[in-house]
Amino acid sequence: MNRHALLHIPESRYCFATAVDEVVIRLRTAKEDAAAGLKVQLIYGVKYDYQKERNTVDVPLKYEDELFAYYEVKLKITDVRFVYIFKLQVGAESLYYSEDGLTDTYNYEECFYNVFQFPYINENDVMPMVDWMQSSVFYQIFVDRFYKGDDEKDTSYIDMKWGDRPTPKSFAGGDIKGIIKKLDYIKELGISAIYLTPIFESDSNHKYDIKNYKKIDPHFGTIQDLINLVKEAHDRGIKIVLDAVFNHCSYEMEQFQDVMKNGKESIYYDWFLIDGDKPDMKKRNYECFAYCDYMPKLNTACEDVQDFLLDIATYWIKVADIDGWRLDVADEVSHDFWRRFRKAVKGQKSDAVIIGENWHDAYPALMGDQQDSIMNYAYTKICLDYFAKERSDAVQTAERLNAILMRNTEQVNYMMLNLLDSHDTHRFFSEAGNNKKKLETALALTMFFPGTPCLYYGTEQAMEGGYDPDCRRCFNWNESEWDKEFLNKVKSLLSLKRTNKALQYGDVSITADNKKLIVKRSLEDKTIELVVTSPTEYEIKGV
Repeated sequence: MNRHALLHIPESRYCFATAVDEVVIRLRTAKEDAAAGLKVQLIYGVKYDYQKERNTVDVPLKYEDELFAYYEVKLKITDVRFVYIFKLQVGAESLYYSEDGLTDTYNYEECFYNVFQFPYINENDVMPMVDWMQSSVFYQIFVDRFYKGDDEKDTSYIDMKWGDRPTPKSFAGGDIKGIIKKLDYIKELGISAIYLTPIFESDSNHKYDIKNYKKIDPHFGTIQDLINLVKEAHDRGIKIVLDAVFNHCSYEMEQFQDVMKNGKESIYYDWFLIDGDKPDMKKRNYECFAYCDYMPKLNTACEDVQDFLLDIATYWIKVADIDGWRLDVADEVSHDFWRRFRKAVKGQKSDAVIIGENWHDAYPALMGDQQDSIMNYAYTKICLDYFAKERSDAVQTAERLNAILMRNTEQVNYMMLNLLDSHDTHRFFSEAGNNKKKLETALALTMFFPGTPCLYYGTEQAMEGGYDPDCRRCFNWNESEWDKEFLNKVKSLLSLKRTNKALQYGDVSITADNKKLIVKRSLEDKTIELVVTSPTEYEIKGV
């Protein structure tokens, strides 16, 4: 047996509670040991009775990636003081795995020294689900390019014709009233949640450099427009999630301007990270987003900055009843702040969702005290490699999908925002060589993979686009130019996700067989199966 591959960590992604009376236990082993027929049992009991009284349950093999196999069991328990060890068997050989590692025998009389334990499952330590996420399909809208609905606003800022190729600084005129006018279209498409890129006052078309976090940008509308949007969306069963840009701000924000003027004498000096007496934009002697001197980084370790941002986060829930936040550049913001942020947001609205922008393994932020999930760009990359670029085969794709599931707890996996593209990437359709079958098949997988699918506006039209700003083209509202057949296929896939409980809540199995990628979702006695025979062909069974 490959001892080096064995891994179990109590109170982690390998051992977590889904309720005060339910735990999930995982054990990682070498893939070759699983292939050789390794059997795993969990020997568990109550902390104070374990020497004399124990239960045994088989732990089935559930997932395999390139190197490892993962055994997993979910248990209902009657006592929150939970302890356990593993018994491993290959052929006639039996071994025990505890905090002492792998041993030939196990001494239950001295178990209090080395048993794995979940010492006490406290209710407030159990990560709750945002219950509407599992049944939702998101639609991301880049507001300036979706639809212009306000015919009375000042349009002098608009400098491009609708449908022209965007530049980094061009404005097309899309606004909040435009989204309101198209809510019926969005509802008919099969969408149940909308994520908007930033809508607060800013000089840019993307609004990621915010001057005033409590003012809707006049290009997009007013506070009342946002209130109306949320109400109209809620009336149609659609949630609204806004973009929180709390890593950085605009250099024109009044607090940064005060520091520009007064340097260390400014009461806001500690709000930013400055090397010197005052900011110098030419020298860029202050930290900023990437290398953008016009986006100074906020010091989220500063308590005054935290208070300022928490006030904004709760303000828009109170004023407009929004349903959550997507967190821009979440991985560069203080974990301490995100812990306070979660308490404040959930305290204001318990089922508000918190979705981080983190393109990598975000486990430190997804342990129940910070974010609910992230934008799942790891999933994006897997789909690009298999469907668009054909750089991975079915086996490699199954292994990689399993690997990213093993990064997180069950709750997080079922709230992940699974996307093929966004305002920060090339359009998936273009990456796939404008092949609609590849896009359709990738969307089918997205409906089957655990979590919440997210369509970038225009995906239902197979919108083209290269890297930013080309991925932010205007939505084509000329129905005579729509591919209605493809649109209806997208609607059918979204409907399948929305109406099939197994795709929302079901257990998952991801395997590959004879060059086919097979994803099964099972709930009670219902199983639905996706068989991807190639990047352009799939079959759905069990509907």
